[in-house]
Amino acid sequence: MGSNREMTIHFLSSQQGTIISKWKDELLHLPDGYIGYFKGEVENIFNLLVDQLGTSDTDIEDMLKVIGKKIASDRANKQLNMEIFFSSISIGRSTIIEHLLNSNVSMEEVSGLIKQINIYFDQLIQFASSHYSELKMKELDDRYQFISPNHKDRLTLLGQMTSSFVHEFRNPLTSIMGFIQLLQAEQPETKYLGIISKELDQLNYRITQFLNMSKKETSESPPELFSISRLANEVIEFLYPSILEVNASITCNVADDAVITGSEEEFRQVLLNIILNALDVVTGMPSPSIYISGSECPPGILTLNISNNGPKIPEEVLPNIFEPFITTKKRGTGLGLFVCKEIVLKHKGTLSCHSTDFLTTFSIQLQTK
Repeated sequence: MGSNREMTIHFLSSQQGTIISKWKDELLHLPDGYIGYFKGEVENIFNLLVDQLGTSDTDIEDMLKVIGKKIASDRANKQLNMEIFFSSISIGRSTIIEHLLNSNVSMEEVSGLIKQINIYFDQLIQFASSHYSELKMKELDDRYQFISPNHKDRLTLLGQMTSSFVHEFRNPLTSIMGFIQLLQAEQPETKYLGIISKELDQLNYRITQFLNMSKKETSESPPELFSISRLANEVIEFLYPSILEVNASITCNVADDAVITGSEEEFRQVLLNIILNALDVVTGMPSPSIYISGSECPPGILTLNISNNGPKIPEEVLPNIFEPFITTKKRGTGLGLFVCKEIVLKHKGTLSCHSTDFLTTFSIQLQTK
């Protein structure tokens, strides 16, 4: 019996045409206009994998790193996000494993092959997503360096104004919050004090949030392991008065085991910004709705989607939606999504937006390992 590597090479080579054909056919179900590009990418990935595996003096991890970097560079150059790549890789992995299970290879060999293939695909995803995040972070930094002097002046002025704003408003706000707590302790039966307290907490957070959005750098905090499901539900509970005001329906279906390592407070800000934006745009819609879903798919990558049924984002705005001072709201600062993008990139993830006449979706991809 040969090594897992030798058996993998033999199997992939013998099934090459069938696997590539089925992999390409499955891509037709993906919602993207670059199907021709993705089909070519499938063939390149498969051929590179087989060719490099057959080179005995090649270090597999280094080879996968080279392929991952090339995939990330191509997508960054074409301004494509990584979501379709993750879906494509998941299709390829499933197709190969399905062929393995239906082959004449013994179950003992199948087990070893599946393990080896999963390792290859997981490493490819890790290297591609990491390099893509690095490229997008560099792109964002480069863009910031070349923001027009007028925009830089506005950022500076906004920072000065918000610092003063927070100072002037926080002192009386803190006093009011303190007296509300005293009233709750002395007269717990009094109605509406809980609602008033929550509204004040929300106002206090938004003041702080506005200050953070005026800064280019996000605050540093030690990384921690936290549940995205729990965090999403905490944010929804926190925003309940705003949700009630808009009369929006909000559905949250995030896997309980979806956990990541990073700054929980920074991701709270990301969720708050995106959901608050969603509440703004669905206001006035016949059935205002927000949908939040999240799962680890493919393995090692958490995909979190936040969708709303508000108006479609204009095509001329969409490519620049994460840049500072770009906004579709009359009273928006254009800084919320800019900060969200920086936070996600800082955590080596990706943030993208897809908008149609029926649904606008902000999609976050993060490594879970």
